[in-house]
Amino acid sequence: MRLAHCFFAIILLILPGIAAALEPDVQAAKEEGMRLYGLGISAETIPYLEPAAEAGDVEAMYYLGEVHRLRHMGLTEEAMDWYLKAAERGDPYAMLRLFRGGACIAGDECPEDAEGWREKALAETLPKAEAGDTDAMYALNYVYRALDEDGEAQDWLQRAAEQGNPAAQTRLGKYILDGQGWYFLESRRLEAAEEWFLKAAEQDYVPAMSNLSDVLEKLDDHDQAWSWKVRASDNGHVDDRLTLGWCYLNPEELNGETSVDVCSNKRDIVKGWAILTAMKREIGLRVAERVLEWNEDKLNDRQRNEAEALADEWLNKQPPLSNFPPRFGF
Repeated sequence: MRLAHCFFAIILLILPGIAAALEPDVQAAKEEGMRLYGLGISAETIPYLEPAAEAGDVEAMYYLGEVHRLRHMGLTEEAMDWYLKAAERGDPYAMLRLFRGGACIAGDECPEDAEGWREKALAETLPKAEAGDTDAMYALNYVYRALDEDGEAQDWLQRAAEQGNPAAQTRLGKYILDGQGWYFLESRRLEAAEEWFLKAAEQDYVPAMSNLSDVLEKLDDHDQAWSWKVRASDNGHVDDRLTLGWCYLNPEELNGETSVDVCSNKRDIVKGWAILTAMKREIGLRVAERVLEWNEDKLNDRQRNEAEALADEWLNKQPPLSNFPPRFGF
């Protein structure tokens, strides 16, 4: 391992308080960087995350690695540097990125105390999981899958979900939808996934709210599906906010575009136009812009003026809009 990385690790071990709390301006910059990352605006994210990463924030280190990797579709030197720094602080996802990217082969960057980065991730994460850390249990799902031990992966994911980890509950529900487990009827598979999504959604885990809404639509429970869609939108979910606006503006149009009826509301043209206009202004969402173009003849001058005024109330609502990308995605 390069001398600079060793020196960085030693400093963090000797002075753990360095990364304990970020200065207010650095914390604010990190939050803005994470907001931008949640929207997929990766190039703009870097200068906001760098101060926190340089101050020792492991999450910022990892996501800087993600930004550089995703921008260049591979393990660049910049991505590897940040993953290495996060890995030195015990981040299992950074270790798995180093494994997937072939850091030992391509960059000659291997852990000194393990056979490889998969093994290092296991050695670092398993004791935490065995001590009851549900985030570590959830991470083991990915670690064991990288080790081609799917049975162990599933066991730890199940344990994390049963102990209340919302990310694990949501992932388990998605695995069920993707075909995991034996269910004689498709409706029973949907119900099994619904149970896990509901557990996570009730903990205010936004991706679970969106998944739960989708499953309930397929189960023809449209009122509950709509209720969870509204809640996901209120918590910043981009797709559900878009659906909400489109459903208010022209529910028949959107229902005609989908395989199930997603709109269970009364038409409110002014509200729908306002929501979509705010999304267009705030994040430049092209789909929202197109829907507005398709429906521009639906409003008279009075309605359009009301909608433009109402859009200000939907602009920059908190919590901020996000696509809620998974920590360990593609």
